[in-house]
Amino acid sequence: MMRKFPIIACAILLFAAGSSAWAADVIDRIVVTVNAHIILQSDWDDALAYEALTGGKSLQQITDEDRKAALDRLVDQELLRQQIRTASGPSADPQYTPDEQTISARLQDIRKQFPSAGTDQGWHDLLARHNFTEDELKAHIAMQMEILHLVEERLTPTVQVDEKSIEDYYNQSFLPQLRETGAKQPPLAEVAPKIRELLTQQKLNEALKEWLQNLRSSSTIHLQPTTSDGSQSR
Repeated sequence: MMRKFPIIACAILLFAAGSSAWAADVIDRIVVTVNAHIILQSDWDDALAYEALTGGKSLQQITDEDRKAALDRLVDQELLRQQIRTASGPSADPQYTPDEQTISARLQDIRKQFPSAGTDQGWHDLLARHNFTEDELKAHIAMQMEILHLVEERLTPTVQVDEKSIEDYYNQSFLPQLRETGAKQPPLAEVAPKIRELLTQQKLNEALKEWLQNLRSSSTIHLQPTTSDGSQSR
């Protein structure tokens, strides 16, 4: 289920960690604090570079809206990372760590988005343009998976999809869409597992959104004023 996690989770969990080569030529600065934890300009730049890479874009395609959305996601990421740290006390279960095979599979998914990455040289050139090494990218992927695991562990037990909800979706959404296209209409029993999965994902989206709203409302978040290009105002 990990690689099919809700769209909202994929949108939120574009993880940035450590310093960024992109911002290496400027003095790093605080852009936001989350429960006294500092998020730096370099973290923000790093998140944008990672988002561009995993989204199949170049750094030049990043817009002001992308920058603002990425900073908002960084706050959500930090709130979830704090939950990981809270859940990792002496009496807690061992912290989940993704294996190398899982990380490598995600790495290949990213690589396949870029025709120029078909060769090893092309791949490493692409990483360099986004200011990453392969090991740094793997570290980002691993942390993203750790957060996704936390979210799944916390929220999946709270999500229930009953047979009536599946039947209602089949009759009110699934069949009307098929009729519009003229496609064959399969029986409910044939498509029920996929409908259940879809409805489960929707409920997980809603649960995650609510959880993040609760975390924000119970947290102390201070955003530093920035200019449109992401630098701090003076």
